[in-house]
Amino acid sequence: MVETQIVERGIRDERVIEVMKKVPRHLFVPEDIMDDAYDDRALPIGHGQTISQPYIVALMTELLELKGNEKVLEIGTGSGYQAAVLAEIVSEVHTIERIQPLAEEAKKKFEKLGYKNIKVYVKDGTEGLPEEAPFDRIIITAATPDIPEPLQLQLREGGIIVAPVGKRYSQYMLKAEKKGDKLEKHYLIPVAFVPLIGKYGWKEE
Repeated sequence: MVETQIVERGIRDERVIEVMKKVPRHLFVPEDIMDDAYDDRALPIGHGQTISQPYIVALMTELLELKGNEKVLEIGTGSGYQAAVLAEIVSEVHTIERIQPLAEEAKKKFEKLGYKNIKVYVKDGTEGLPEEAPFDRIIITAATPDIPEPLQLQLREGGIIVAPVGKRYSQYMLKAEKKGDKLEKHYLIPVAFVPLIGKYGWKEE
């Protein structure tokens, strides 16, 4: 998976490559599709949600430009795989999931795998975690029409946000750096994520 899906597509950060080799992706998918865990595609994890394809997880992690001591906010815990990848590199991961069963399942996996630096919250992720702000990095793992204003405010100066931004069913990967009260935005590859539901995201259909 790592050589053909990640390295060959241009991921260069050695720490990201090593972590993608280390984190057991098959433990973050439902048992009945465990054999497909290392395929080059997103997979269903229940409740209308998915685990992103391995390359996208690696790309988003690399785009955060992690040094190792960051406090990271993740919006959309899902299976917990992206949070586990981040936790191998950074100091703290605060991850929000609006669907309680997914949050509880992810929390059990983190405990089983020995992650002590991940905190899981069940709430509207578009509102962020003002009580824990500011964050060095923010990653949104669901499609948002724009970067929610509360998240912009909770990002420290010089911090980076990575998110799929655009329409409900088609987006571009965005990397944005906070400079003053503005975000310097760079749109990258086209992607397709499940919608970010919440006050500052999409409405439930």
